[in-house]
Amino acid sequence: MLKSSRWIREQAEAHRLLEPFVATSMRSGVISYGLGPYGYDLRLDRTYRRPAAVAAPLDPHQVKDSDFEAISEDRILIPPGHFVLGRSVEYFRMPKNVLGLVFGKSTYARCGVLVNVTPLEPEWTGYLTISIANCGSRPAVLHPGQGIAQVIFIESSDPPLLSYKDLDGKYNGQDEVTVARIQKP
Repeated sequence: MLKSSRWIREQAEAHRLLEPFVATSMRSGVISYGLGPYGYDLRLDRTYRRPAAVAAPLDPHQVKDSDFEAISEDRILIPPGHFVLGRSVEYFRMPKNVLGLVFGKSTYARCGVLVNVTPLEPEWTGYLTISIANCGSRPAVLHPGQGIAQVIFIESSDPPLLSYKDLDGKYNGQDEVTVARIQKP
């Protein structure tokens, strides 16, 4: 069942679903963030990673931290046809029977900026690593501290057989922008 702002606020205040938690929708002069009717607009942190200037392909089986430059800025510029890996300001702690789905903000989408985040799995914790791509023909500007995406929460009455924590998920507990990893046998 889709969860409302009442449930999100209760979970954030009583169970630390996400921190820091903004209990209202901040809209004036910014790309909106905070609590909405049926979701939470998360913010972009100022720390991000961009692919290093290397001719080698990015292969998910062989990505290294050195394939990306770590940068921290108050204004992030993405050239046309490029992407960065960002991080949410908020730290998430997902309950075992809840899944979070993340969607990019329409304000950025209307500027050719697409946001991709995989689902927040049951019992996943950490800061979100967010892939942000500029599909436009002009450079795009990102504004850290403001909204970048919205997460909606879906609760199941039937908990999963195994949660992300049970599966020892490779991105659990991430506290920084995390590059692609493959679980080692």
